[in-house]
Formats: sequence, C-alpha cells, structure tokens
Amino acid sequence: MSGSSSIADPRAISRDLFSAAIGSVCCCYVGQPMDTIKVRMQTQPEIYSGVWASTRQVIESEGIPALWKGAVPTSFGMIAENCMAFGVNEALKRAFPDEPQTAEQQRQGLPSLTKPFLMGAITGCFSAMVLLPSEVIKAKTQVAVGESITPQAVVKRILKARGPRGIFAGLDAQLSRDSTFYAIFFGGYEVLCYSFRTLIPSMPDELNYFLSGGFAGMFGWACAMPLDVPKTNVQSRYETKVVGSYFPELVKIARERGIRGLYSGLGPTLVRAFPANAALFLGVETGKKCFDNLVWKE
Repeated sequence: MSGSSSIADPRAISRDLFSAAIGSVCCCYVGQPMDTIKVRMQTQPEIYSGVWASTRQVIESEGIPALWKGAVPTSFGMIAENCMAFGVNEALKRAFPDEPQTAEQQRQGLPSLTKPFLMGAITGCFSAMVLLPSEVIKAKTQVAVGESITPQAVVKRILKARGPRGIFAGLDAQLSRDSTFYAIFFGGYEVLCYSFRTLIPSMPDELNYFLSGGFAGMFGWACAMPLDVPKTNVQSRYETKVVGSYFPELVKIARERGIRGLYSGLGPTLVRAFPANAALFLGVETGKKCFDNLVWKE
C-alpha cells in the first residue's frame, strides 16, 4: 500500500479514532481531581498553596464531587483532542514511515531521535484548535469557588461578555502550550518504549505502554508548565482576548511571582500526569485490541 493511500485507509482511521476515544475517557476520570487542584493553585495561589492542603480544603468546603468539576466538558474535549492528536500522529507515521518496515525490525529498531518530536509538535497545533473551547469552559468552571455552576451557564456568561469569540479566548496560549507538550509527549513516548524494550526485553507490552505513557506525560507537563500557568489564568477570565492576552500575562506572572510562579501547580500536575497518561495509553492500546477483535476484523 502506498504512503498516500495508507494515510486515508478507512480502517486505520477508524481504529485510531475508536482507540483514542476509549483512552480519553480513562484519562479524564483518572486525572480530573488533580487537574482541578492544579487550576485552583494556579489561579488563586493565595488560597490554595499546597497539593494535599488544597485537596483537603476543596473536599471540606465543597465535597468530594467538586474534584470532578468540569469533568463532562473535559471528557468531550479530551475525546475530540485525542482523536485529533492520535489521528494526526498516526497519519504522520503512515505518511513518513521509518525504515526498515518489517514488524520485527520496527519493534527492535532505534527510533528517530528527531522525527517523533517534530511530529508531536505538529500534532499539538492541530489538537489545540480542537481542545480550545472545552479548555476555556473548563477553566471558568473550575475556578468557581463555593458555587455550583454548569458548563451551560458558563457558555451563556462567555457569550454575554465576549460574544462567540469568547469561546476561543487564549488561542495563542493554547498553541504555545500544546505544541510544546505534544512534542515531548509523543517524542518521549517513542524513546521510552524503545528503551524499555531494549533494557528489559521480558517486559510485557502492556506494562511498557503503561510506564512509557505515564513518564512521557510527566516529562511533557514538566516542560510545558511555564506555558500552562499563564494560559490557565487568561482562560479563567471573561475579558480575555482571542489573541494578545497571553504573553503580557506570562511576563506579569514572572515579574510578580518570579520564575517559580510559572511552575505553580506543578505538584498536582505531575501527580496527575503519570496515572492519567498511563491510563490514556493503556486505554488506547486496549481500544485497538477491541477494535481488531470486535469492531472491524482484518
């Protein structure tokens, strides 16, 4: 099959989208509590200053379900984001395959040290466009302290304050963060999978996917965090512009809080990153097997 036809192969595309959706739901509900804590720490550092203290504070004042605030729009956003991310990334792999091409050689061969990172950055730009509306709604939902607010109510407020453009607030912020994150995420995942296969040949593939996905998520967030803090701040406000509010906010945070301020919320992010992204990749791989065995057999 030629490279161009393999990109548009209906079965391959359907398999990518199906498995990405399964993995997204797993990732969302595993990681949402720590994501809520991260957002509180980033937007209200004077109130929420530590991971466990903030978690206890939220539970005591708002109840355990508050940790899953914004989970519904996040799950839909994650499905859209990861269908785009894994779909684009897998399509790029089919378009620009590494040589040699046999399955065993692909399994044992050293991956390119640049291509996965470049493909990841390109993937991030596509994903940012899909994820942006749900990220804007989620950020505004999560910072509503002591208030039970629905995503529908948030959308109404956005439309009233900024019109339809408000749904796309912080576009430049989303592109900056996601291109950086996915470059490390997908590039790191390929390198880690190869490393585990080489150093621990007896490791089951499922465990390899789980560990590689978890660590790749942690590395990705560690690199993207300085870009995520100002993104969260601008998207949690109703007056944010589509483009133009992000970089002034980044400079403001660095001046007022120092460089450490750009890493606010790193603790809960890393606590969340490993299990959430391990669940994502394990869900994706499980989804592929379900697709192959139950949905569309070759």
